[in-house]
Amino acid sequence: MQRVWGGRELERQYGRHLPDDAPYGESWEIVDREKEESVVRGGSYAGKSLHELWTGHREEIFGAGLPDSDRFPLLIKVLDARDDLSIQVHPPAHLAAELGGEPKTEMWYIAGADAGAKLYVGLRSGATRADFEEAIQSGEVAKCVHAIQPKVGESIFIPSGRLHAIGAGFLIHEIQQNSDTTYRVFDWNRMGLDGKPRELHVAESLASIDFEDFAPRMDVPNGTVIA
Repeated sequence: MQRVWGGRELERQYGRHLPDDAPYGESWEIVDREKEESVVRGGSYAGKSLHELWTGHREEIFGAGLPDSDRFPLLIKVLDARDDLSIQVHPPAHLAAELGGEPKTEMWYIAGADAGAKLYVGLRSGATRADFEEAIQSGEVAKCVHAIQPKVGESIFIPSGRLHAIGAGFLIHEIQQNSDTTYRVFDWNRMGLDGKPRELHVAESLASIDFEDFAPRMDVPNGTVIA
């Protein structure tokens, strides 16, 4: 998928065919969405979508005791960030419907990292909601966000409500809830691929952000089940 922050590493590192010279930032590897579907390539289920397997052969293929969801509960992506992604948040479950979206918790595995590349996750220690709202107005949101320089092979859990952005210079494998709801609160004062500022969702972001989430760390054991 074309993204203003993407590059060409999906082609160089993973052999994906990219049809033009535009920046591509996402490859959806396992997906069951209304407009995007993984399809079985070979075997007795060749040609069937993941959705068809989930709804028609769930226990046979996936086993028992799984979520009673209409669609396969996970979405797995490879992300190529050559520029900073927007500082954003996904709505927590108790607010998502009210805000018109879906909850989204995710996990990032660092598959590649340039020297000095940073992740932005959670709030800097001591930053308050008032500080954050002031930073939105001044265009300096990044000063309120905690930054980490992870190593290849590390991972981090991004629960709904956690402020976050992938910085420039990463290849990331993302395992997430099957959701495509993202609220951008800051986009580095840049233009999108169409030459216009990308839409921001400040009110929804402020409602969703966990303002008690300070300075999270990489590779924290005993996480939470995503789906």
